[in-house]
Amino acid sequence: MRKEKDFIGEAELPGNVLYGINAWRSNLNFPDQTPFHKEWYCAMGLVKLAAYRTIIAFRETALKQLPGIKMPAGLEDISIFEKLAEAAAEVSAGQHYEYFIVPAIQGGAGTSINMNVNEILANLALQKSGKLPGNYEYVDPLRHANLFQSTNDVVPTALKLASMQLLTKLEDAINALRSSVEKAEGSHRNALRIAYTQMQEALPSSWGMLFSAYSDALSRDWWRVSKCFERIKVVNLGGGATGSGMAIPRYFVMEAVSHLQKLTYLPLTRSENLADATQNLDAFVEVHAILKAHAVNLEKIASDIRLLASDIAGKGEISIPQKQIGSSIMPGKVNPVIPEFVISVAHKVYSNDMLVSSLCGRACLDLNAYLPMIGHAMLESLKLLIAATSSLKNNLVDGLMINSSISLEKLLSSPSITTALMPVIGYEKASEMANYMKQHRCDVFAANDILNYLPVAQLREMLKAERLLRLGYSIRNF
Repeated sequence: MRKEKDFIGEAELPGNVLYGINAWRSNLNFPDQTPFHKEWYCAMGLVKLAAYRTIIAFRETALKQLPGIKMPAGLEDISIFEKLAEAAAEVSAGQHYEYFIVPAIQGGAGTSINMNVNEILANLALQKSGKLPGNYEYVDPLRHANLFQSTNDVVPTALKLASMQLLTKLEDAINALRSSVEKAEGSHRNALRIAYTQMQEALPSSWGMLFSAYSDALSRDWWRVSKCFERIKVVNLGGGATGSGMAIPRYFVMEAVSHLQKLTYLPLTRSENLADATQNLDAFVEVHAILKAHAVNLEKIASDIRLLASDIAGKGEISIPQKQIGSSIMPGKVNPVIPEFVISVAHKVYSNDMLVSSLCGRACLDLNAYLPMIGHAMLESLKLLIAATSSLKNNLVDGLMINSSISLEKLLSSPSITTALMPVIGYEKASEMANYMKQHRCDVFAANDILNYLPVAQLREMLKAERLLRLGYSIRNF
């Protein structure tokens, strides 16, 4: 065991753990089991690494320009920051995550996040120097690991970094799903089906047309997500507690983000107004609204496919992959688990959107104290949408089966087919034919044989896929 103290008091901790008294107190104060996102933890490592590289470069530049100049407090021994940089690189790779004990749901604007990481880094640096964890007189979580930094610039910068990394993955997932949908569109371009409005038979259409609508919706999702980087790339690293840069070298303010860019290859940029970037989180509101729009499109696609493949809609037209047994008591039952998963994800994203919006509005004066919850919801939505988008592609769309002959048979037996005949036979005769088909449960050809409205050859010509799917008609068609 080892003893650690702060101005509140002392605590006994296991001797070999890398967390310290600040994280220990947070773990007691916030007794929640929701895990902190590892992506945010890794991003904290990258931000810290950028900070330490900037500090090392600052010291070298200062000594080169002003040999013998006295360094700011904490910067006397450069080897400490070299060790801290090594430790930060390990954290950025996800190592030592087991010592991050602060839960996702917390108070304190992210101070617990920052201090837990500082303690891990300081204790790692101590170990790399041949010393035991807790010997903070050599490497201190505040004096060294947090030098020229604040919770209020490091933690939101790390959140934006983690969000951008996940946005890249979401972009890829959307593109992959869109590619699969486009393939389905091409394969079934002229496969006729009944279009439905308000869950009632409406007009002749095709499976290709249905998939084309999904494809365009996903194209808009991709475009919107690709624009999220512009909204979220502006960071406040170097601004300190309120964006004033107080007690921070101007060199650090100007150069820290540049070092982070080089580490991440992401288009991060320092805000021109660090106070604004510190207190206003509307960029997260905007980005999450774009995530919500994608969730809406995913739900629409999943809901449509679930309905069309249901027993209620009638078997045979479309079938979805059988992924797992559907009941512990009903033999042979298979449920549409993938659409259900996607729809569940969409509604979780909707609820997160309300959470992000309301808590971003709770900012007070120079800071938003609810950044941890906002960040948790943001990253949760991103990860859920990546999972749902990928599963929709891999476990549903890629395995869809369309029985075009059954679809055609249903269409030809549907009174909705008579809409296509109206330009020739008129509304009244089309209505009579539709009613006859309903009463006698026959297809359009049988009805026409009795009513004799059109020559059979002309009727067949009018009901060809290329004619039915043509956008509008030309007078030349007559």
